[in-house]
Amino acid sequence: MQLQNKRWMWYLLPSQITSQGLSTVIPLYVIFLGGDIGEVAIISALQNGAIATGSLAWGKIIDRFHSKRLILLTSSFFVLVCSLGMYFTNSVYILYGLALVLGFFMVAKSPVTQLLVMESVQKNLWSWLFARTSIISTLGMLVAMVIGTVGSFYFDLRPYFLICAVSSGISMVLSISVRDDDGVHIERSSIAHSLYGLRYSISHHHFVFPKILEVYDFRHIITLFKGRISNEIGIFYLASFFFYFGSNMYFTAWTPFLKNQNFSNADVFLNYAVQMVTMLLVFFIAPKIISKFGEERSTILAHIPRILAVLTPAVSLFFMTGTLGFPVTITSACMMVIAFSIFSTSSSVIFFKSIPQGFEGKYLGVNSAVTGIGVFAGSLVTGELTKFLGYAAMFLSASAVLVISLVLYKIYFRYRLSHNKII
Repeated sequence: MQLQNKRWMWYLLPSQITSQGLSTVIPLYVIFLGGDIGEVAIISALQNGAIATGSLAWGKIIDRFHSKRLILLTSSFFVLVCSLGMYFTNSVYILYGLALVLGFFMVAKSPVTQLLVMESVQKNLWSWLFARTSIISTLGMLVAMVIGTVGSFYFDLRPYFLICAVSSGISMVLSISVRDDDGVHIERSSIAHSLYGLRYSISHHHFVFPKILEVYDFRHIITLFKGRISNEIGIFYLASFFFYFGSNMYFTAWTPFLKNQNFSNADVFLNYAVQMVTMLLVFFIAPKIISKFGEERSTILAHIPRILAVLTPAVSLFFMTGTLGFPVTITSACMMVIAFSIFSTSSSVIFFKSIPQGFEGKYLGVNSAVTGIGVFAGSLVTGELTKFLGYAAMFLSASAVLVISLVLYKIYFRYRLSHNKII
């Protein structure tokens, strides 16, 4: 396969500006309209559920029709329409519906991007091109936060939706450069056979379903609740569930928490901007850390800053006044992304090595389903828990869930060393 024109990559920049911008501004807008953590949690859960459903649907569509350009244009168009809809609405309930549509169509670009990478270069260059798409995506996220930080000094939240709409329109224009007539058609299931594709999927929090799952595919998890272990991969799945469950409790509550602490909209955007810069820097450091400590130890060690990040706002809640509050929240946010950058890479390598040959699609699908359920449940639990017990109790609960994940990963590594795998 020859190197091909890779100008298509630049659609990721405005597309990610829109995606990250909307994910940040929607919770702020809900609070602006009079909503609270409960409404923010519902919107987060609805959007995450739509993303998981969309991942399955768009994957099947691209495998059937191979129309990457049309899918990108459709995705960008509906994201543009949703952005405009949010600009014109004053109803939280209308936002619920728009969030569903947004999540479903926004995720359409994920399988397209992964396949474009794998179709554009030779296999030995996949890692190189996935890395560059990751850098462009992170830069887009950073640009979105810089625009929000600066814009918040001059405008209220509503015009930001217009910026997202314009950015999505630019993404539509750039998507035209994507070619469908190159004669190269890699099936979406190929992602399950590529460590680089799998790592990209996990690190970008995308769900990949190479096949429609059956109850039997979840047998390794089901047997755990019966007191038996048919395959240690079931422990891995359960550990991943708790990791994303606890992590999304934090992320769902983060913007409402900052507003509850009287942070301005500009402060919130700046907080996320520093996260993006940190994520970009750690992107280059994480492989070296994993190479030094190994995948298993890196996965375990990555839990420590993650747990500390969640505990920080809980234990510092009563001291976060005045100028002290901003460095505390920045410290917490940066530890979260540092931990995830290491975890996503090391855990994806471990998972890839654990999949028996010929079972890649099933295992990846189950992992995506477990991740999706964890993210969805984390959003729902956050709203109710915070309303009844407050932010401190919620963050403490999230840290406890992450501790459970840590324990399960340690059990998984110990069990894997002492037992043979059973398919």
